[in-house]
Amino acid sequence: MTEPALPLPDIGMIEGRFGRLWTPDERGHVVATFAAAGYRFYHYGPKADAALRRSWRIAHDPAQTEALAQLSAQVRAAGMRFGMALTPVGSTHPFDDTVRADLTRRIADLDAIGIDDLAILFDDLRGDLPELAARQAAVVNFCAGITRATRVYMCPTYYSDDPVLDRVFGARPADYLGDLGRMLDPAVQVYWTGEEVCAREIGVGHLQSVAEALGRRVCLWDNYPVNDGARMSRYLHLRAFTGRSAAIAPWLSGHAINPTIQAHLGCVPALTLPLLYRLGEGYAYGAAFAEVATALLGRELAGMLQGDLIALQDVGHDRLGDRIATLRVRYAPIDHPAAREVVRWLDGHDLMTDAEVQTQ
Repeated sequence: MTEPALPLPDIGMIEGRFGRLWTPDERGHVVATFAAAGYRFYHYGPKADAALRRSWRIAHDPAQTEALAQLSAQVRAAGMRFGMALTPVGSTHPFDDTVRADLTRRIADLDAIGIDDLAILFDDLRGDLPELAARQAAVVNFCAGITRATRVYMCPTYYSDDPVLDRVFGARPADYLGDLGRMLDPAVQVYWTGEEVCAREIGVGHLQSVAEALGRRVCLWDNYPVNDGARMSRYLHLRAFTGRSAAIAPWLSGHAINPTIQAHLGCVPALTLPLLYRLGEGYAYGAAFAEVATALLGRELAGMLQGDLIALQDVGHDRLGDRIATLRVRYAPIDHPAAREVVRWLDGHDLMTDAEVQTQ
């Protein structure tokens, strides 16, 4: 494929992490902040929302439905597209009349909430099943045919080249991406995380090869700055985006970040992504952090976080030792939600366990 002459990708968020659900105030802050910075879409699909995942056949209760309808209205009023992500566990084997009826009912529920985009996710599901690509394409194409959403996305089981997926979910079928690309409706966008599940670098060469296999450009599911799980939740991901450049834009249909557990702190790295694309070769991640953090948090708190960046993001909670008490004394007096998130993390909250992940 030759390099297409296309505009910059839509920048968005896929709230697809493990861990506690944000409060309405936290989510509202993220929506307003991201929209003001030029984000174009917000896909809601947290792993802790069982009605979108393990219990996907059961609708949200009335209170949850109303809250999601309000979120949809809030996102749209801010100028972003609103989407919801369904993980239809067990829908592919068998993909029968019962499953079709369940999908029809649940997608009607999501349409009624008010969605512009529908995402069907097969991430973190068993992959060593016969005709996997064909079955998944059939489910996605069926959903695309019945939803009122005007864009449809899917996430494959093997959403990265990372061999960890084969170890955890079974060896991927031969030519899985090629088969999936040939069988999916051409209008369906495919989420992809890169060479690794949490890619340190995402380059043009890799995206070209994936586009060749799928027959379409991918929508990047960028697993930065997300910090869920038993390992990553021990670190506050604050640093500006690195390992990506504006040169990848022509090879993407969109670029969605997976956010941090900390709603306010996570806005700092998130808002450096639009700068990366806007500044191109002029982007410098240290300067981007300073600019965004100062604008969002004020000069004092931004300076403190910049000075403590190595301790919070690289050393991590488990190795801070006595420094936890010192850091707590520094941040506790500051009357700002982001400072309170630092204190909450220092106090051991939002540190996840493997058991928590396995039950979501």
